[in-house]
Amino acid sequence: MHNKSRRKFIKLSALSAAFLGLPFSDSHARDEVERRIASITEQPLARGKSVMGLKFAPMKEVKVAFIGLGMRGPNHVEQIAGLHGKARVTAICDIRKEKVDETLAMLSKKDQFPASYSSSDFAWKEMLRRDDIDLVVISTPWADHVPMAVYAMQQGMHVAVEVPAAMTLEDCWKLVNTAEEMQRNCMMMENVCYGDEELWVLNMAQKGVFGTLTYAEAAYIHDLRWLMFDKNKGYYDQWRIRHHIENDGNLYPTHGLGPVAQYMGISRGDRFERLVSMSSLEAGLTAHSLTVEADNEFYNRTDFVHGDMNNTLIKTAMGRSILVQHDVVTPRPYSRINALAGTNAYHEGYPSRLSIKGKDSHNWLKEDDYKAMREKYKHPIWDRLKKQIAENGGHGGMDFVMIYRLIDCLNRGLPLDMDVYDAADWSVVIPLSKLSVELGSLSVAFPDFTRGKWEGKRELGIMAEV
Repeated sequence: MHNKSRRKFIKLSALSAAFLGLPFSDSHARDEVERRIASITEQPLARGKSVMGLKFAPMKEVKVAFIGLGMRGPNHVEQIAGLHGKARVTAICDIRKEKVDETLAMLSKKDQFPASYSSSDFAWKEMLRRDDIDLVVISTPWADHVPMAVYAMQQGMHVAVEVPAAMTLEDCWKLVNTAEEMQRNCMMMENVCYGDEELWVLNMAQKGVFGTLTYAEAAYIHDLRWLMFDKNKGYYDQWRIRHHIENDGNLYPTHGLGPVAQYMGISRGDRFERLVSMSSLEAGLTAHSLTVEADNEFYNRTDFVHGDMNNTLIKTAMGRSILVQHDVVTPRPYSRINALAGTNAYHEGYPSRLSIKGKDSHNWLKEDDYKAMREKYKHPIWDRLKKQIAENGGHGGMDFVMIYRLIDCLNRGLPLDMDVYDAADWSVVIPLSKLSVELGSLSVAFPDFTRGKWEGKRELGIMAEV
Protein backbone atom coordinates (compact mmCIF):
# COMPACT_ATOMS: atom_id res chain seq x y z
CA MET A 1 0.00 0.00 0.00
CA HIS A 2 2.86 2.34 0.80
CA ASN A 3 4.52 1.82 -2.61
CA LYS A 4 1.13 2.14 -4.33
CA SER A 5 0.52 5.45 -2.56
CA ARG A 6 3.93 6.75 -3.62
CA ARG A 7 3.15 5.89 -7.22
CA LYS A 8 -0.25 7.57 -7.21
CA PHE A 9 0.31 10.71 -5.16
CA ILE A 10 2.81 13.55 -5.07
CA LYS A 11 3.37 15.82 -2.12
CA LEU A 12 3.56 19.46 -3.12
CA SER A 13 4.91 22.43 -1.25
CA ALA A 14 2.77 25.55 -1.06
CA LEU A 15 4.98 27.15 -3.72
CA SER A 16 4.66 24.25 -6.14
CA ALA A 17 0.92 24.01 -5.59
CA ALA A 18 0.54 27.73 -6.26
CA PHE A 19 2.72 27.50 -9.37
CA LEU A 20 0.55 24.72 -10.77
CA GLY A 21 -2.72 26.36 -9.74
CA LEU A 22 -3.61 23.61 -7.26
CA PRO A 23 -4.88 23.96 -3.69
CA PHE A 24 -2.24 23.35 -1.04
CA SER A 25 -2.76 19.99 0.67
CA ASP A 26 -0.72 17.02 1.83
CA SER A 27 -0.76 15.31 -1.57
CA HIS A 28 -2.21 15.43 -5.06
CA ALA A 29 -2.93 12.75 -7.59
CA ARG A 30 0.09 12.17 -9.81
CA ASP A 31 -1.89 12.33 -13.04
CA GLU A 32 -3.31 15.73 -12.09
CA VAL A 33 0.14 17.07 -11.19
CA GLU A 34 1.58 15.76 -14.47
CA ARG A 35 -1.30 17.31 -16.39
CA ARG A 36 -0.63 20.66 -14.77
CA ILE A 37 3.10 20.36 -15.52
CA ALA A 38 2.26 19.67 -19.17
CA SER A 39 0.06 22.78 -19.23
CA ILE A 40 3.18 24.92 -18.75
CA THR A 41 3.71 24.66 -22.50
CA GLU A 42 0.28 26.13 -23.29
CA GLN A 43 0.56 29.51 -24.97
CA PRO A 44 -1.64 32.43 -23.93
CA LEU A 45 -3.50 34.29 -26.64
CA ALA A 46 -1.17 36.71 -28.43
CA ARG A 47 -2.08 40.37 -28.10
CA GLY A 48 0.19 41.56 -30.90
CA LYS A 49 2.61 40.35 -33.55
CA SER A 50 6.12 39.00 -33.15
CA VAL A 51 8.89 41.47 -32.34
CA MET A 52 11.64 39.37 -33.91
CA GLY A 53 13.81 41.72 -35.92
CA LEU A 54 11.92 44.76 -34.64
CA LYS A 55 13.19 47.98 -36.27
CA PHE A 56 12.56 51.67 -35.68
CA ALA A 57 13.63 54.79 -37.48
CA PRO A 58 17.19 55.77 -36.55
CA MET A 59 17.45 57.86 -33.37
CA LYS A 60 20.15 60.50 -33.69
CA GLU A 61 20.43 60.85 -29.91
CA VAL A 62 18.74 58.29 -27.66
CA LYS A 63 17.07 59.88 -24.62
CA VAL A 64 17.57 57.52 -21.67
CA ALA A 65 15.98 57.31 -18.22
CA PHE A 66 17.23 55.13 -15.36
CA ILE A 67 15.39 53.34 -12.54
CA GLY A 68 17.65 52.05 -9.79
CA LEU A 69 20.97 53.65 -8.80
CA GLY A 70 22.33 51.04 -6.42
CA MET A 71 25.01 48.57 -7.49
CA ARG A 72 24.55 48.45 -11.28
CA GLY A 73 22.67 51.63 -12.12
CA PRO A 74 25.41 54.26 -11.63
CA ASN A 75 27.76 52.33 -13.92
CA HIS A 76 25.12 52.27 -16.67
CA VAL A 77 24.43 55.99 -16.19
CA GLU A 78 28.11 56.87 -16.45
CA GLN A 79 28.56 54.82 -19.62
CA ILE A 80 25.53 56.34 -21.30
CA ALA A 81 26.80 59.78 -20.30
CA GLY A 82 30.10 58.86 -21.98
CA LEU A 83 28.33 58.32 -25.31
CA HIS A 84 27.81 62.04 -25.77
CA GLY A 85 26.08 62.77 -29.08
CA LYS A 86 24.78 59.20 -29.37
CA ALA A 87 22.76 59.21 -26.14
CA ARG A 88 21.68 61.61 -23.39
CA VAL A 89 20.69 61.00 -19.75
CA THR A 90 17.20 62.51 -19.51
CA ALA A 91 16.07 61.42 -16.04
CA ILE A 92 17.18 59.28 -13.09
CA CYS A 93 15.28 57.67 -10.23
CA ASP A 94 15.96 55.78 -7.02
CA ILE A 95 13.93 55.38 -3.84
CA ARG A 96 16.97 56.64 -1.90
CA LYS A 97 17.58 60.36 -2.36
CA GLU A 98 21.24 59.99 -1.43
CA LYS A 99 21.78 57.66 -4.41
CA VAL A 100 20.14 60.18 -6.72
CA ASP A 101 22.29 62.97 -5.31
CA GLU A 102 25.47 60.92 -5.78
CA THR A 103 24.57 60.24 -9.40
CA LEU A 104 23.68 63.88 -10.05
CA ALA A 105 27.08 64.94 -8.66
CA MET A 106 28.83 62.51 -11.01
CA LEU A 107 26.82 63.76 -14.00
CA SER A 108 27.41 67.42 -13.19
CA LYS A 109 31.12 66.85 -13.75
CA LYS A 110 30.18 65.84 -17.28
CA ASP A 111 27.98 68.94 -17.71
CA GLN A 112 24.80 66.83 -17.71
CA PHE A 113 21.84 67.80 -15.55
CA PRO A 114 18.94 65.35 -15.88
CA ALA A 115 15.62 65.48 -14.07
CA SER A 116 15.60 63.44 -10.87
CA TYR A 117 13.00 61.49 -8.89
CA SER A 118 13.25 59.87 -5.45
CA SER A 119 11.85 59.29 -1.96
CA SER A 120 8.70 57.49 -3.06
CA ASP A 121 7.92 53.87 -3.93
CA PHE A 122 6.26 55.10 -7.12
CA ALA A 123 8.56 57.95 -8.12
CA TRP A 124 9.57 55.80 -11.10
CA LYS A 125 6.00 55.91 -12.43
CA GLU A 126 5.99 59.67 -12.24
CA MET A 127 9.24 59.74 -14.19
CA LEU A 128 7.90 57.40 -16.87
CA ARG A 129 5.03 59.77 -17.61
CA ARG A 130 7.52 62.13 -19.24
CA ASP A 131 7.36 62.53 -23.01
CA ASP A 132 11.12 62.89 -23.56
CA ILE A 133 12.24 59.30 -22.92
CA ASP A 134 13.13 56.79 -25.66
CA LEU A 135 14.75 54.07 -23.53
CA VAL A 136 14.39 53.04 -19.88
CA VAL A 137 17.24 51.19 -18.13
CA ILE A 138 16.04 49.16 -15.12
CA SER A 139 18.59 48.15 -12.46
CA THR A 140 16.41 47.37 -9.44
CA PRO A 141 15.88 44.26 -7.27
CA TRP A 142 14.68 41.29 -9.33
CA ALA A 143 11.05 41.37 -8.19
CA ASP A 144 10.63 44.92 -9.55
CA HIS A 145 11.87 44.23 -13.08
CA VAL A 146 8.63 43.11 -14.71
CA PRO A 147 6.15 45.69 -13.36
CA MET A 148 8.58 48.47 -14.27
CA ALA A 149 9.37 47.05 -17.71
CA VAL A 150 5.71 46.45 -18.53
CA TYR A 151 4.68 49.96 -17.46
CA ALA A 152 7.52 51.54 -19.45
CA MET A 153 6.54 49.69 -22.62
CA GLN A 154 2.92 50.69 -22.08
CA GLN A 155 4.10 54.32 -22.09
CA GLY A 156 5.67 53.71 -25.49
CA MET A 157 9.28 53.35 -24.33
CA HIS A 158 11.91 50.74 -25.13
CA VAL A 159 13.32 48.81 -22.18
CA ALA A 160 16.71 47.44 -21.17
CA VAL A 161 16.39 45.45 -17.95
CA GLU A 162 19.05 43.93 -15.72
CA VAL A 163 19.31 40.17 -15.26
CA PRO A 164 17.27 38.14 -14.67
CA ALA A 165 14.44 39.81 -16.57
CA ALA A 166 11.72 37.88 -14.70
CA MET A 167 11.36 35.44 -11.81
CA THR A 168 8.11 33.64 -12.67
CA LEU A 169 6.57 31.97 -15.70
CA GLU A 170 3.66 34.40 -15.61
CA ASP A 171 6.02 37.37 -15.63
CA CYS A 172 8.00 35.98 -18.57
CA TRP A 173 4.76 35.91 -20.57
CA LYS A 174 3.91 39.43 -19.40
CA LEU A 175 7.14 40.71 -20.92
CA VAL A 176 6.60 38.87 -24.19
CA ASN A 177 2.93 39.82 -24.52
CA THR A 178 3.51 43.47 -23.66
CA ALA A 179 6.45 43.80 -26.06
CA GLU A 180 4.32 42.28 -28.83
CA GLU A 181 1.25 44.33 -28.01
CA MET A 182 3.14 47.63 -27.78
CA GLN A 183 5.73 46.74 -30.46
CA ARG A 184 8.59 47.82 -28.24
CA ASN A 185 12.04 46.42 -27.54
CA CYS A 186 12.60 44.66 -24.22
CA MET A 187 16.24 43.59 -23.97
CA MET A 188 17.74 41.85 -20.98
CA MET A 189 21.15 43.37 -20.24
CA GLU A 190 23.20 40.17 -20.30
CA ASN A 191 26.64 41.75 -20.38
CA VAL A 192 28.52 38.43 -20.56
CA CYS A 193 27.29 37.93 -24.13
CA TYR A 194 29.63 40.82 -25.01
CA GLY A 195 32.73 39.44 -23.29
CA ASP A 196 35.90 39.15 -25.39
CA GLU A 197 36.15 35.41 -24.71
CA GLU A 198 32.45 34.76 -25.29
CA LEU A 199 32.35 36.61 -28.62
CA TRP A 200 35.46 34.71 -29.70
CA VAL A 201 33.85 31.35 -28.90
CA LEU A 202 30.62 32.48 -30.61
CA ASN A 203 32.56 33.42 -33.74
CA MET A 204 34.31 30.04 -33.79
CA ALA A 205 31.00 28.23 -33.30
CA GLN A 206 29.41 30.11 -36.19
CA LYS A 207 32.46 29.63 -38.44
CA GLY A 208 32.27 25.83 -37.94
CA VAL A 209 35.41 25.40 -35.83
CA PHE A 210 33.54 23.20 -33.33
CA GLY A 211 31.80 21.09 -35.98
CA THR A 212 28.43 19.78 -34.79
CA LEU A 213 27.67 21.21 -31.35
CA THR A 214 26.68 18.53 -28.83
CA TYR A 215 26.76 19.89 -25.26
CA ALA A 216 27.78 22.80 -23.07
CA GLU A 217 28.33 23.74 -19.45
CA ALA A 218 27.52 27.12 -17.92
CA ALA A 219 27.49 28.51 -14.41
CA TYR A 220 27.33 31.36 -11.99
CA ILE A 221 29.80 30.38 -9.28
CA HIS A 222 30.60 33.42 -7.15
CA ASP A 223 30.91 33.55 -3.35
CA LEU A 224 28.51 36.40 -2.42
CA ARG A 225 28.00 35.61 1.27
CA TRP A 226 29.67 38.76 2.60
CA LEU A 227 27.69 40.94 0.19
CA MET A 228 24.32 39.29 0.85
CA PHE A 229 24.71 39.65 4.62
CA ASP A 230 26.15 43.20 4.60
CA LYS A 231 23.54 45.69 5.84
CA ASN A 232 25.36 48.81 4.65
CA LYS A 233 27.40 48.09 1.55
CA GLY A 234 25.40 45.14 0.26
CA TYR A 235 22.09 44.80 -1.54
CA TYR A 236 19.34 47.30 -0.68
CA ASP A 237 17.36 45.95 2.28
CA GLN A 238 19.40 42.74 1.88
CA TRP A 239 16.95 41.73 -0.87
CA ARG A 240 19.09 39.06 -2.46
CA ILE A 241 19.53 36.87 0.60
CA ARG A 242 15.76 36.85 1.07
CA HIS A 243 15.40 34.81 -2.10
CA HIS A 244 17.47 32.06 -0.46
CA ILE A 245 14.85 31.76 2.26
CA GLU A 246 11.98 31.47 -0.21
CA ASN A 247 13.37 29.68 -3.27
CA ASP A 248 15.40 26.61 -4.15
CA GLY A 249 16.49 26.32 -7.77
CA ASN A 250 18.79 28.15 -10.16
CA LEU A 251 18.19 31.77 -9.16
CA TYR A 252 20.71 33.37 -11.52
CA PRO A 253 21.22 31.37 -14.70
CA THR A 254 21.73 33.97 -17.40
CA HIS A 255 25.41 34.97 -17.06
CA GLY A 256 26.55 31.48 -17.98
CA LEU A 257 23.54 30.40 -20.04
CA GLY A 258 23.16 33.50 -22.22
CA PRO A 259 26.38 33.02 -24.21
CA VAL A 260 25.77 29.27 -24.49
CA ALA A 261 22.26 29.93 -25.81
CA GLN A 262 23.81 32.13 -28.49
CA TYR A 263 26.43 29.51 -29.38
CA MET A 264 23.61 27.00 -29.92
CA GLY A 265 21.22 29.34 -31.71
CA ILE A 266 18.44 29.10 -29.14
CA SER A 267 15.28 30.67 -30.64
CA ARG A 268 17.29 30.87 -33.86
CA GLY A 269 16.99 27.28 -35.11
CA ASP A 270 16.98 25.41 -31.80
CA ARG A 271 15.11 25.83 -28.52
CA PHE A 272 15.22 24.75 -24.87
CA GLU A 273 12.87 21.78 -24.59
CA ARG A 274 13.05 20.25 -21.09
CA LEU A 275 15.00 20.50 -17.85
CA VAL A 276 15.61 18.58 -14.67
CA SER A 277 17.05 20.24 -11.59
CA MET A 278 18.39 19.24 -8.20
CA SER A 279 20.09 21.02 -5.33
CA SER A 280 22.58 19.95 -2.70
CA LEU A 281 21.90 20.41 0.99
CA GLU A 282 22.06 23.95 2.39
CA ALA A 283 24.98 24.65 4.69
CA GLY A 284 26.93 27.72 3.56
CA LEU A 285 24.51 30.48 4.56
CA THR A 286 23.59 28.85 7.86
CA ALA A 287 27.27 28.60 8.80
CA HIS A 288 28.02 32.16 7.68
CA SER A 289 25.04 33.53 9.62
CA LEU A 290 26.94 32.75 12.83
CA THR A 291 29.81 35.04 11.82
CA VAL A 292 27.85 38.29 11.36
CA GLU A 293 26.89 40.88 13.99
CA ALA A 294 24.12 39.86 16.40
CA ASP A 295 21.86 42.75 15.35
CA ASN A 296 21.88 41.59 11.73
CA GLU A 297 18.43 40.31 10.74
CA PHE A 298 20.07 37.19 9.33
CA TYR A 299 22.28 36.38 12.31
CA ASN A 300 22.02 32.73 13.44
CA ARG A 301 19.40 31.81 10.84
CA THR A 302 18.58 28.21 9.99
CA ASP A 303 15.66 28.72 7.60
CA PHE A 304 17.56 29.02 4.31
CA VAL A 305 16.06 26.64 1.77
CA HIS A 306 18.31 27.14 -1.27
CA GLY A 307 20.88 24.36 -1.56
CA ASP A 308 24.52 25.39 -1.77
CA MET A 309 24.81 24.05 -5.33
CA ASN A 310 22.03 23.76 -7.87
CA ASN A 311 22.56 21.65 -10.98
CA THR A 312 20.08 22.11 -13.81
CA LEU A 313 20.31 19.99 -16.95
CA ILE A 314 18.61 21.28 -20.10
CA LYS A 315 17.82 19.31 -23.27
CA THR A 316 17.28 21.19 -26.52
CA ALA A 317 15.01 20.34 -29.43
CA MET A 318 18.07 19.33 -31.49
CA GLY A 319 19.18 16.91 -28.77
CA ARG A 320 21.96 18.98 -27.23
CA SER A 321 22.42 19.13 -23.45
CA ILE A 322 23.45 22.03 -21.23
CA LEU A 323 24.51 21.80 -17.57
CA VAL A 324 23.82 25.05 -15.69
CA GLN A 325 25.18 25.49 -12.15
CA HIS A 326 24.40 28.06 -9.45
CA ASP A 327 26.51 28.43 -6.31
CA VAL A 328 26.97 31.76 -4.48
CA VAL A 329 27.90 30.44 -1.02
CA THR A 330 30.98 28.25 -1.46
CA PRO A 331 34.60 29.49 -1.15
CA ARG A 332 35.22 28.42 -4.72
CA PRO A 333 36.98 30.67 -7.27
CA TYR A 334 34.68 32.62 -9.56
CA SER A 335 33.64 30.76 -12.71
CA ARG A 336 31.03 30.75 -15.45
CA ILE A 337 32.65 27.56 -16.85
CA ASN A 338 31.84 28.57 -20.46
CA ALA A 339 32.36 25.07 -21.85
CA LEU A 340 31.29 24.17 -25.37
CA ALA A 341 31.74 20.79 -27.07
CA GLY A 342 31.48 19.79 -30.69
CA THR A 343 32.68 17.03 -32.98
CA ASN A 344 35.82 19.01 -33.90
CA ALA A 345 36.70 21.14 -30.86
CA TYR A 346 36.12 21.78 -27.17
CA HIS A 347 36.50 25.00 -25.16
CA GLU A 348 36.49 25.47 -21.41
CA GLY A 349 36.86 28.71 -19.50
CA TYR A 350 38.47 29.76 -16.18
CA PRO A 351 41.11 29.71 -17.49
CA SER A 352 40.24 29.74 -21.18
CA ARG A 353 41.54 26.60 -22.93
CA LEU A 354 40.88 25.05 -26.33
CA SER A 355 41.30 21.56 -27.73
CA ILE A 356 40.96 20.79 -31.45
CA LYS A 357 40.53 17.49 -33.30
CA GLY A 358 43.74 16.40 -34.99
CA LYS A 359 45.96 17.98 -32.35
CA ASP A 360 47.21 16.26 -29.20
CA SER A 361 43.99 14.66 -27.88
CA HIS A 362 45.35 14.47 -24.32
CA ASN A 363 46.26 18.12 -23.96
CA TRP A 364 45.03 21.64 -24.56
CA LEU A 365 46.43 23.69 -27.44
CA LYS A 366 49.92 24.96 -26.79
CA GLU A 367 50.15 28.67 -25.98
CA ASP A 368 51.25 29.78 -29.46
CA ASP A 369 48.51 27.77 -31.18
CA TYR A 370 45.91 29.07 -28.72
CA LYS A 371 46.97 32.69 -29.31
CA ALA A 372 46.77 32.13 -33.05
CA MET A 373 43.16 30.95 -32.70
CA ARG A 374 42.34 33.95 -30.51
CA GLU A 375 43.76 36.28 -33.11
CA LYS A 376 42.11 34.56 -36.08
CA TYR A 377 38.59 34.44 -34.62
CA LYS A 378 38.56 37.44 -32.29
CA HIS A 379 35.43 39.56 -32.69
CA PRO A 380 36.59 42.87 -34.23
CA ILE A 381 34.41 45.06 -31.99
CA TRP A 382 36.93 44.65 -29.17
CA ASP A 383 39.68 46.11 -31.34
CA ARG A 384 37.43 48.79 -32.86
CA LEU A 385 36.32 50.04 -29.40
CA LYS A 386 39.68 49.44 -27.69
CA LYS A 387 40.21 53.06 -26.64
CA GLN A 388 36.62 53.55 -25.40
CA ILE A 389 36.66 50.20 -23.57
CA ALA A 390 39.82 51.28 -21.73
CA GLU A 391 38.18 54.60 -20.77
CA ASN A 392 34.81 53.20 -19.69
CA GLY A 393 35.51 49.62 -18.55
CA GLY A 394 32.82 47.72 -16.67
CA HIS A 395 33.55 44.05 -15.91
CA GLY A 396 36.66 44.16 -18.06
CA GLY A 397 34.91 46.10 -20.81
CA MET A 398 31.92 43.87 -21.53
CA ASP A 399 29.54 46.37 -19.87
CA PHE A 400 30.65 49.14 -22.19
CA VAL A 401 30.44 46.96 -25.32
CA MET A 402 26.87 46.01 -24.33
CA ILE A 403 25.81 49.63 -23.73
CA TYR A 404 27.55 50.78 -26.90
CA ARG A 405 25.78 48.14 -29.02
CA LEU A 406 22.40 48.94 -27.46
CA ILE A 407 22.68 52.63 -28.25
CA ASP A 408 24.39 52.13 -31.62
CA CYS A 409 21.61 49.83 -32.84
CA LEU A 410 19.00 52.45 -31.90
CA ASN A 411 21.10 55.17 -33.53
CA ARG A 412 21.27 53.19 -36.77
CA GLY A 413 17.72 51.85 -36.76
CA LEU A 414 18.83 48.22 -36.40
CA PRO A 415 17.20 45.38 -34.44
CA LEU A 416 18.78 44.93 -30.99
CA ASP A 417 21.21 42.05 -30.49
CA MET A 418 18.92 40.38 -27.93
CA ASP A 419 15.14 40.47 -27.81
CA VAL A 420 12.33 39.73 -25.38
CA TYR A 421 12.28 36.05 -26.39
CA ASP A 422 15.91 35.70 -25.27
CA ALA A 423 15.00 37.43 -22.00
CA ALA A 424 12.12 35.03 -21.37
CA ASP A 425 13.93 31.86 -22.53
CA TRP A 426 16.94 32.45 -20.29
CA SER A 427 15.00 33.77 -17.28
CA VAL A 428 12.32 31.06 -17.18
CA VAL A 429 14.98 28.60 -16.04
CA ILE A 430 14.43 30.12 -12.58
CA PRO A 431 10.79 29.07 -12.01
CA LEU A 432 11.12 25.82 -13.97
CA SER A 433 14.18 24.73 -12.00
CA LYS A 434 12.39 25.59 -8.73
CA LEU A 435 9.46 23.42 -9.75
CA SER A 436 11.68 20.52 -10.78
CA VAL A 437 13.60 20.64 -7.48
CA GLU A 438 10.40 20.72 -5.40
CA LEU A 439 8.96 17.80 -7.36
CA GLY A 440 11.95 15.56 -6.76
CA SER A 441 13.79 16.47 -9.98
CA LEU A 442 10.92 15.69 -12.34
CA SER A 443 11.39 16.70 -15.96
CA VAL A 444 9.67 20.01 -16.77
CA ALA A 445 9.00 21.29 -20.29
CA PHE A 446 9.79 24.82 -21.49
CA PRO A 447 7.08 27.00 -22.97
CA ASP A 448 7.70 28.34 -26.47
CA PHE A 449 7.69 32.11 -26.09
CA THR A 450 8.25 32.55 -29.84
CA ARG A 451 5.02 30.68 -30.65
CA GLY A 452 6.75 28.44 -33.18
CA LYS A 453 9.01 31.04 -34.77
CA TRP A 454 12.19 29.66 -33.17
CA GLU A 455 12.76 27.27 -36.09
CA GLY A 456 13.68 30.06 -38.46
CA LYS A 457 17.40 30.76 -38.39
CA ARG A 458 18.19 34.41 -37.64
CA GLU A 459 21.53 36.12 -37.66
CA LEU A 460 22.65 37.65 -34.39
CA GLY A 461 23.13 41.36 -34.96
CA ILE A 462 26.47 41.39 -33.17
CA MET A 463 27.75 38.82 -35.68
CA ALA A 464 26.82 41.01 -38.63
CA GLU A 465 29.68 43.20 -37.38
CA VAL A 466 32.31 40.48 -37.93
